[in-house]
Amino acid sequence: MVNYIIKPFERFFKTESSGSILLFIATITALIIANSPLFELYDSILHQPLKIGFQDFKLEKPLILWINDGLMAIFFFVIGLEIKREILVGELNNIQKASLPIFGALGGMIIPVLLFLALQYGKTGIEGWGIPMATDIAFTLGILKILGKRIPIGLTIFLTAFAIVDDIGAVLVIALFYSANIKWALVLIALALWLILFLFGWFKIYSKYLFYIFGFAIWVLFLKSGIHPTIAGILVAFSFPVRRKIKTYKFYKEAKESLEEFRCNEDDIPEFLTEKQRGAIFDLESMIDKTISPLQQLEHKLHGWVVYFIMPIFAFANAGVHFSGEILPLSWNISISMILGKSIGVALFAFLAIKLNLAKLPENVNFSQIIGVAFLGGLGFTMALFISGLAYTDPLLINGSKTGILIGSLLAGLIGYLILRFSTKKSK
Repeated sequence: MVNYIIKPFERFFKTESSGSILLFIATITALIIANSPLFELYDSILHQPLKIGFQDFKLEKPLILWINDGLMAIFFFVIGLEIKREILVGELNNIQKASLPIFGALGGMIIPVLLFLALQYGKTGIEGWGIPMATDIAFTLGILKILGKRIPIGLTIFLTAFAIVDDIGAVLVIALFYSANIKWALVLIALALWLILFLFGWFKIYSKYLFYIFGFAIWVLFLKSGIHPTIAGILVAFSFPVRRKIKTYKFYKEAKESLEEFRCNEDDIPEFLTEKQRGAIFDLESMIDKTISPLQQLEHKLHGWVVYFIMPIFAFANAGVHFSGEILPLSWNISISMILGKSIGVALFAFLAIKLNLAKLPENVNFSQIIGVAFLGGLGFTMALFISGLAYTDPLLINGSKTGILIGSLLAGLIGYLILRFSTKKSK
């Protein structure tokens, strides 16, 4: 039972942490290019218009918006699948397990926002208040990976769960506050298509191609409606079916029978299967496909694409800050809100939840480690850059906010690493 709970986290941890290396390389590459003679070429490519469509249906956007509105919709779709899984069977499926991450995430959203509003009050750029509330799970888990066996699995689970709750908050903020001039007729059509997807799931009608077509239609409707299209990714993920066609006990029984059919002799021709063996393989393949939940299957297939392709591409396109030698007050206010706001918010709310007996520390985890993870939560990067692109249109503010995000993420990650490094002992 313990392995059943821990193994998925270990696989997730391994994928995210290794993906953070690519994310780091993409970020550094973008920064080098943005501050070299190649900057104009880099900028012109990102703003090169690209068109898709046929007859009367056409979509034309600069490359950077295809990345931020299109590829990031897939990123949000995978986040939606992860959130749904965690709510149904993971660390958010009951209040006892979810309470500490929920309290930590709430503090990690509320305090950074309030601190930023206080620091930026009366100044240009206050609309970027959503930037410091974000947490980048790839980079934070990458830092935990560097620390290796010093980190108990309970701390990794806490960080993963609170980052997922944080993502829910970020999605709500984007939907409610960073969408404008909404065309409600298109929203209602999109929601009607979304309800049809739910009905498909309810009546156990599942075709991945049907979901892809409906998902694309919902994305286009959101794109044209004024609500940011990445929200479509979350909604379609929530409608994705969970139920399996074959239960595990039936799969185990029938798989054993197929394997018996497959049993081979030493004198069998090694290059070819017998008719009987081929039938057994095809039966087993069909059963495997029906035994894995559609949600779980698609999450597994897409997760690697998101971690190893979409997030590095997004980082390369958005992290190219052109340093002019002067750092805006906005940059410092974002950095301070990310570092102090996030660390104080997560640690304070977690402490209060524990003291009020509303939550308890994970096994083998001490509060010094929670403080270290709270600082890591200030490493916002991917989601912070994304919200920055929604909040600002002025190039000066965009560049200033990106500078603040980079400084804040770097310092938050470094402080979190040092706290965890010296508050944990390496297990043998």
